[in-house]
Amino acid sequence: MSWLNRIAERMMLKARAEGQLSGLKGEGQPLPERPGDVFVTAAEAAGFRIMAEAGALPEEITLKKQVLAQQAHLATLTDAAERKAAMRHLADLQMRQAMAEEARRAFLKG
Repeated sequence: MSWLNRIAERMMLKARAEGQLSGLKGEGQPLPERPGDVFVTAAEAAGFRIMAEAGALPEEITLKKQVLAQQAHLATLTDAAERKAAMRHLADLQMRQAMAEEARRAFLKG
């Protein structure tokens, strides 16, 4: 166990002993499924969750939802011309999402 993990563990044990971890929202319930969180750090996932609970979503999350919706739409199309236009729109959304993610990473490094 690294020194950072030991410090975090001590802080959690202290908070639990002081009762700071009792009565929190969702206590006793299983953690919600968040498969998208596997692609971000724990700190980023927590930040996104806090923003979502406050009603503010970062652009990359909004774009991710649009990408998923466009992928679902694309799967329903059979006409070649419509599929080509939908694929072009999907590529644009994916590019904008990647740019938003890169901008966030650059900001956090900076």
